[in-house]
Amino acid sequence: MNKYSPAFHRHKSLKQEKNIMLPFSCYSPKLSLYILATCVILLMLLQIRSLHTVLPTSSSPLPSLSPSASWSLFQQWQNLVLNRTLAAASPVNCTQNPDSMNQKLRDSITFLPLKDLRFSNQPLDGHTWFMSSMYDTREEGEVQYQQFPSEPSKGRLLCLKGRDTHDGSWNYYALAWPEALPTNATLMKGLTFVSYNHYNYDNIWHGLSAVMPFVAWHRKNSCEKPTRWVLYHWGELRFKMGTWLNLLMEATFGQAPYIEEFNDVDDDQPVCFEKAVVMRHNEGGMSRERRMEVYDLMRCKARVYCNVSLDRRDSHERPDIGMTLLMRSGARSFRNETAVIGVFEKECKKVKGCRLMVAYSNNLTFCQQVKQMSLTDILISPHGAQLTNMFLMDRNSSVMEFYPKGWLKLAGVGQYVYHWIASWSGMRHRGEWRDPNGESCPYSDEDHRCMSFYKNGLIGYNETHFAEWARNVLNDVQTKRFEEEGTKNGTASMKTCDCN
Repeated sequence: MNKYSPAFHRHKSLKQEKNIMLPFSCYSPKLSLYILATCVILLMLLQIRSLHTVLPTSSSPLPSLSPSASWSLFQQWQNLVLNRTLAAASPVNCTQNPDSMNQKLRDSITFLPLKDLRFSNQPLDGHTWFMSSMYDTREEGEVQYQQFPSEPSKGRLLCLKGRDTHDGSWNYYALAWPEALPTNATLMKGLTFVSYNHYNYDNIWHGLSAVMPFVAWHRKNSCEKPTRWVLYHWGELRFKMGTWLNLLMEATFGQAPYIEEFNDVDDDQPVCFEKAVVMRHNEGGMSRERRMEVYDLMRCKARVYCNVSLDRRDSHERPDIGMTLLMRSGARSFRNETAVIGVFEKECKKVKGCRLMVAYSNNLTFCQQVKQMSLTDILISPHGAQLTNMFLMDRNSSVMEFYPKGWLKLAGVGQYVYHWIASWSGMRHRGEWRDPNGESCPYSDEDHRCMSFYKNGLIGYNETHFAEWARNVLNDVQTKRFEEEGTKNGTASMKTCDCN
């Protein structure tokens, strides 16, 4: 049995407990019953004797006790017998020093590696390799999480040890009772968010996927805010988020996230948390409805933070139909940007109230991106992290996506992430265009080595296809806009955010 297995430690602790208990135990059920029965008989005999006691007479050869004296003697004898009986029947263990018991609990704490190497070849299949002995709390339609202390943890706190940034198997975790923390442990007050990310916190898509479930927990739990964040990647500590993600969390929680670095803690010194919430499955388990509510909250908070109107009808800058070409520089950019812009500009001019805006994601600040998306009804962009900004648009806005050659066969399921976020955030993914032309690969078309040639390829254009695609989307958006204006109240508008 693996020495890190919880079953191994439970078996070991039970053996130790049995060995400790046996030398001190003097309790016997039969002996207790025998003593108790003897005491009852003696008490009955004394009671009968006391009732027949009479006052002394001149003919009495010996003095007799008065009823009151006899009763007093009876009570003293009764107390003496009962005290000795209870003392004999009480297990010795009940009189042990509480400090001694706490020390034994403290000494029994076992730290396990955060990264379980048994799952190193299948980190995303089934059980996670991060804190592998623990199981998540699962509620229908809600995010999966662990909370400490809680009923599943039996009131124990989460403790961590180690500051390794290269190998998660050198960082450790354990559970401990509040009154018996590990020796030399530091207790950190307040709420701590502990995040596990299989990818990283710099890419805005992967980073958002890791922190979004904490926003869901925050919204569901009376909008409680974290005192600190502890970030892990494969069990390795990370000490920063990307700028875009950091500002989104600051907008959402009303305070800049404090990323714990454990600077004042030695590498081998344990740290325990007064309250901790652990996420390690991203949005796994959440219903589409719950996801949309969480994205609504982050959109609303971001607009308030950046002083952007919550309601499109209150914005004087908002066009009737806003079409944004969100460009990339370098990898997966358009080979001929001028031609692509010309096609969409021509189609936009045919629709009354349409305005084409061209922006480069790497040239926009966080708040500029929030404002740009608030003005956008149709987002046109190559596949890439910048598309994560789509949730900052109003619900039911449209997304058009472009891919270089070779992605369909070789990129795997990850190429559909922006289809997913469109659905989760209440947007409408209008399909994609995949460039049939591009750099040649020296291997067969299905050889996975070709992905290194295609991954960051440039994207061409097809004027006829782009124009027809743009017309269809524009006509549909315009029709729905007329329908909204024809209703009494139009689309639902945001006046305030959740968690205000």
